[in-house]
Amino acid sequence: MQAEIYELWETWKTNDFFDEEIRRELALLNPLHDAVEIEDRFYRNLEFGTGGIRGLMGAGTNRMNQYTVCKATKGLGKYLISCYNLDVCAGRGVAIAYDTRINSREFAEAAANILTSFGIKVYLFLEARPTPQLSYSIKLLDCVAGIVITASHNPKEYNGYKVYDEHGCQLVPEQAKKAAQYMENEDCLSSGLIKNDSLMVIIDTTNEFVASVIKQSLNRDGSSKEKLKIVYTPLHGTGNITVGKVLAADGFSSVAIVPKQKMPDGFFPTVSTPNPEDSGALALGIEWAKDIQADIVLGTDPDCDRVGVAVGTGKGYKLLTGNQIGVLLTDYILNNKNISELHKPAIIKTIVTSELGAEIARKKGVSVFSTLTGFKFIGEKITQFEKAFLNQNKEQDYTFVFGYEESCGYLMGTYARDKDAVVACMLICEMAAAYKAIGKTLLDCMDELYREYGYYYDAQDSFTLKGKDGLEQISAIMQRLRAEEPIFTDTKEIIDYNELIMAEPGFGVLPKENLLKYILADTSWVAIRPSGTESKLKVYYSIKGANENQAKERFIDIQKRINSVLTLEV
Repeated sequence: MQAEIYELWETWKTNDFFDEEIRRELALLNPLHDAVEIEDRFYRNLEFGTGGIRGLMGAGTNRMNQYTVCKATKGLGKYLISCYNLDVCAGRGVAIAYDTRINSREFAEAAANILTSFGIKVYLFLEARPTPQLSYSIKLLDCVAGIVITASHNPKEYNGYKVYDEHGCQLVPEQAKKAAQYMENEDCLSSGLIKNDSLMVIIDTTNEFVASVIKQSLNRDGSSKEKLKIVYTPLHGTGNITVGKVLAADGFSSVAIVPKQKMPDGFFPTVSTPNPEDSGALALGIEWAKDIQADIVLGTDPDCDRVGVAVGTGKGYKLLTGNQIGVLLTDYILNNKNISELHKPAIIKTIVTSELGAEIARKKGVSVFSTLTGFKFIGEKITQFEKAFLNQNKEQDYTFVFGYEESCGYLMGTYARDKDAVVACMLICEMAAAYKAIGKTLLDCMDELYREYGYYYDAQDSFTLKGKDGLEQISAIMQRLRAEEPIFTDTKEIIDYNELIMAEPGFGVLPKENLLKYILADTSWVAIRPSGTESKLKVYYSIKGANENQAKERFIDIQKRINSVLTLEV
C-alpha cells in the first residue's frame, strides 16, 4: 500500500469532520488483510465528470459521502461566482433536489448549507422529487444552476451528484471540465463554513411541473383513456406523486399502483436493482397486472427520468426495449402533431440509439440530429435551437419535437432539458389508449413498423470490471481495439468518437467521447464504450434483418464474436 493512501486512511479514522459511522467503518479495516479495499477507497478522489459524480456510498475519497459532497459543492460555488459574480448568485440562486436513496436528503442539505455559507441563495425541495422536475424548476425560478442528489437507476449502494446549468441542462464537457478544476482544489477536512439560513428557501414546484407536463398531451379522447387499464410502479422512488397526478389529470381513471413498491425506500427491498430496463424490476408490476388483466405496465426508476414498459399479449406480458418505446413514440407524436405547421421540425437521438426512429422521422419530412451518449447533449441541442431562433441564426434554427435515447429516456416539450419519465408515462398511456380504441396493442404497432421499415434487433451487453484494476483494464481494451484490425470482417466503417467528428451542418464538431462504432456492410452497427457512471465496458448492438429470426441469428453471431474478443482481457 502506498504511504499516501495509508496516511489518508489514518487521517479519516480520527478526523472530527466525519461522523462516528464513517470513522468506525474505516477502523474495522486492517491494512494487513484489507490493503486492496483501503487502496480502492483512497487511490483517487471520486471524479466529477460529464455525468457529475456517482459512486458507492461509504468512507473514502473514492466514495460518495459528506466529504465528497462538500468538496464538489465548494468548488461549484466558486465556479458559479466566477461565471456570474456573487450578487447574481445571491439573487437568482441554485435549486437543489434529491431522490429517495439512502443519504440523499442529508447530502442535499449539506450542499445547501455550503452554498448559503458562500452567500448564494438556495431553493431546496421540500421532499424527494423527480430529476426532470429539478430541470424544470431551474428555468421556472430563473436559477443560475441546479443540483440533484441521485444515482438514477443504480443499485442501492450507490448515490450521486448531478449539476445543471441555468437552462436546466446537465453540464456538458466544457462546462464540467471548468467546474471540476475548482472542485479538485478544495479540501473539506477543516472547512470552517457557517451556513446562512436566511438564504434558504424551501420549495415545492409539483403543481407547476404537472401543469407543464399536461400541456404536452396529444390524445383528447377521454373515453379511450377511461378504458385503458394501467399498472404503475415507482420502484420505491420519486415518481408516485407526479406520475399519479399527471395520469389522473389527463383522464386515466384505471391506474393501479403496485402496493409493495409504492412507498419511498432507499433500500429498494423488492428489486435487485431499481432499473426499469431490467425485466426483474417490473416483475411485481406484471404479477399485479395479471390479476387485474391490465393492458400495460409502467415502471420508473428512483429519480423518475426513465420508464420501462410491459404490454399485455393475452398470454402474458412482453417488455419493450428502450429503442422500441422511442420508435413508437416518434411515430405516434409525428402522426398526431401538426408537423406541417412547425418551422423546421426536428427530433434528436443519441449515437447509440437505433436508426429506426430516424428513418420514420425522415420519411415524414422531419430533420434528425444525433448527439453523443447522454441526454445532456440532447438538452444542449434544444437550447441551441432556442438561441438560434432568438438570434435569427438560420443554420441552427429548428423546432424541437421529441428527443430520446436507447436507455429508456424520453422528452417531449421544452419545459425541461433532461429526460422525463413523467411526460413519457403520459404519452405512452395516451398512445396505448388510442391504439386500443382501434383494436391494437403497442406490440401490434411495432410489428407494423418492422414490416414497413425492416426488423431492427437492438440489444446491450455490459462487462463489469471493479476497482482501480478494472478501470485500467477498460482503458487497455479500448486502446487495443483502436490498434488492432477491425473486429468484424464485413466492417464498412469504424467511427472513433475520440477524434474530431463533424456534427450536422452548422453545428461544428462533436466533443470527444471514448467510443468506437463499427458500421457493418448491411448498415447494422456495434458500439463499444466505457460507462460514464459505473466501472463497466458497454456494448450496444443494432442489427438489421428482413425479419426477426434473421436479425436474431445475425445478432447471436456478432455477440459471440464480441465476447470472444473482449473476454480475452475481461
